[in-house]
Amino acid sequence: MEIGLDSFVAATVDPVADRAVDPARHLSELLEAITLADEVGLDVFGIGEHHRREFLDSAPTLILAAAAPRTRRIRLTSAVTVLSAADPVRVFQEFATLDLLSSGRAEIVAGRGSFIEAFPLFGLELEDYDSLFAEKLDLLLKIRENTRVHWSGKHRTALTGQGIYPRPLQNPLPIWLGVGGTPGSFIRAGVLGLPLMVAIIGGEPHRFRPLIDRYREAGFRSGHSPDQLKVGIHSLGYVADNSTTAEDEFFPGYARSFTEIGRERGWPPMTRAHFDAQLGQTGALLVGDPETVAEKILRVNESLGGISRITFQMSVAALPHAKMLRAIELLGTRVAPLVRTELASETAATPLLADSHRAA
Repeated sequence: MEIGLDSFVAATVDPVADRAVDPARHLSELLEAITLADEVGLDVFGIGEHHRREFLDSAPTLILAAAAPRTRRIRLTSAVTVLSAADPVRVFQEFATLDLLSSGRAEIVAGRGSFIEAFPLFGLELEDYDSLFAEKLDLLLKIRENTRVHWSGKHRTALTGQGIYPRPLQNPLPIWLGVGGTPGSFIRAGVLGLPLMVAIIGGEPHRFRPLIDRYREAGFRSGHSPDQLKVGIHSLGYVADNSTTAEDEFFPGYARSFTEIGRERGWPPMTRAHFDAQLGQTGALLVGDPETVAEKILRVNESLGGISRITFQMSVAALPHAKMLRAIELLGTRVAPLVRTELASETAATPLLADSHRAA
């Protein structure tokens, strides 16, 4: 199982000046975090894409390109690329360039995004939400398969054999499909044989099992091998030296973020009781000490029939930089080894992790 992080590069906003507080320092600290993630042995780091003042990630490939020469092994991916609002030609060119800069470590997670600001910003109609994504995904996959592309669609000028350059070092360039809870999206990924990245930010992860089973079934029926049908999970989480500290440090920023988003979407304010419920054995939050978080990852892995990747989104809580770095260190040096050892072992998970608790 690959273990890593995603960041939406959440900005601290000065409500009086109506601008991010020291965004240059914030981005510098992000690069430090990506470098540390590489050094402690994590597998992947993803940058989201948003077009609103709360975030500094409107140009994720630039951030990832800045991280490429600072890192050696960690894979660099989007989380997600809002493909509906982008030109697939440009998306491919940017990630192919990133792949060359990183010596073959670039990936794309293509999705529709959870906000709608990109549509009016780029002159697109929201009612075309579904058809834009389907058409642009088709074109992106065509470009991946062919240097010279013949393609036509409804929303973009046709391509009549033009060459798309540069070509990436990896062949093929990895493209995952980022999904929420729409059944059709899971089936689409299976039919296309694309790895699946599932955003599970609330509720109970095991409830996604029927959708993941549909993805795998659609993939098998379409002739794709099990190796192609990888499942990744994007989760909210945080690691500290003990669980009480982790919970108390993560909650304030988490509650603030979800309460603000909730005002736009008609959700009730986030309460500590709701947060605590998400910390339970079947809840979606991966917050706690290293052993607790490792146990929960293994439980999620089992409940979903095996996953290939899990990424932590910690930036939602707007934690101080030093605490973020400590969490990354713990994730790489304690959580990941526990999970990898257990998955490689023929023994049951509970005895090993129980021994880890006693040793701690």
